[in-house]
Amino acid sequence: MSSTTTDSTDVTWKSLEIAERPPLTPTQVAWRRFRRHKMAIAGIFMLVAIILYVTVGTFFFTEAEANYTDLSIKLSPPSLEHPFGTDMVGRDLFARTIYGGQISIIIGLFAVFVSIILGVLIGAVSGYYGGATDSVLMRFTEAMFNIPSLFLLIILGKVLSGKIANFNLLGRSFSGSVVVIIAVIGITSWMYLARIVRANVLSLKEQEFITAARCTGTSNFSIIFSHILPNTTAPIIVSATLLVAAAILAEAYVSFLGVGVQPPTPTWGNMLDQAYHHLEREPWMWFFPGVLILMTVLGINFVGDGLRDALDPRALSESE
Repeated sequence: MSSTTTDSTDVTWKSLEIAERPPLTPTQVAWRRFRRHKMAIAGIFMLVAIILYVTVGTFFFTEAEANYTDLSIKLSPPSLEHPFGTDMVGRDLFARTIYGGQISIIIGLFAVFVSIILGVLIGAVSGYYGGATDSVLMRFTEAMFNIPSLFLLIILGKVLSGKIANFNLLGRSFSGSVVVIIAVIGITSWMYLARIVRANVLSLKEQEFITAARCTGTSNFSIIFSHILPNTTAPIIVSATLLVAAAILAEAYVSFLGVGVQPPTPTWGNMLDQAYHHLEREPWMWFFPGVLILMTVLGINFVGDGLRDALDPRALSESE
C-alpha cells in the first residue's frame, strides 16, 4: 500500500513540475526539432569541415602558390608533396581547391543575396498591392520561368564575359567574370522565392494585426517591412539555404562549359572544366573538386531540409 502511495506521489510531483515549466518559445521549439533531424546535424558538420578547409588552408598556402606553374611536375598523381596531385601546367590542386572553394562559396552566397532582394521585393509588392500590380509582376515572373535558366545563364555569361576587368580585393586577385556570374545567377533564380513570399503576404495582409496597423495610419512601406516580412522569415531562410546549393551548382555548370569564372581565378567549377580531357588517365583532377562540390551541396541541402521541418508553422504551433 505504501509503495502505491509513493508512486502516485512521485507522479503527482512530476506532473506539477511539468505544469510549472514555462512554455517553449517558437525558437526553442524550432531548435529542438532541428536537433532531432540527424541529417541536418550531419549537414552542419559537413559545412563546418568545408568552411574550415577553405579558410584554415590559407594559412598554409598563399594564392601565389595556388597559381604557381611548374611544367616539370605537370599531371603528377597525388603524393605527400602534392596530396591532390597537379594539373596540366603543374599547379598544386590541393592549394587550388582551397582558393577555388572560397570563390565558389562566395559566388553562392552573393548570388543568393541578389536573388533574395529581387524575390522578396517582387513577391511582397505583388502580394500586398494586388490588382494590376500583381498581374504584371506575376506575368513577368511566369515569363522568367518559361526561359530555361541554364540557357539564359550560358548566354548572358558568354555575352558579358570579359566586359569587366580583373580587380583586386582584400589582397586577392579576382576575375571580372566573378561579378558577372554572381549577377547572372542572382537574376535567374529569384522566381520561386517571389512566389513563396507572395503567397505568405496574401495570407498575412488579411490578418487582424495588419488591419489594426492600417487603422493607426501606418504607411504601406512600414506594414510590408515591419509587420509582414518579419513574419515571412522562416520560408525565406529555408529557400535561401537551398538557393545557395543551387547557385554553387549553377556556377559549376557554366564554368564546366567554359563560360563561367575565367582564369586566373580558380573555382571548383572551372577546375572540372580543366579536367575534361583528363577524365580517365588523371582522375584526381576531377575527383577532388567534384567531391568538395558534392559535400558542400549535400550539406546545404541537409541543413535546408532540417530548417524546413523545424520552421514549419504547423509544427511550431504544436506543444512539445
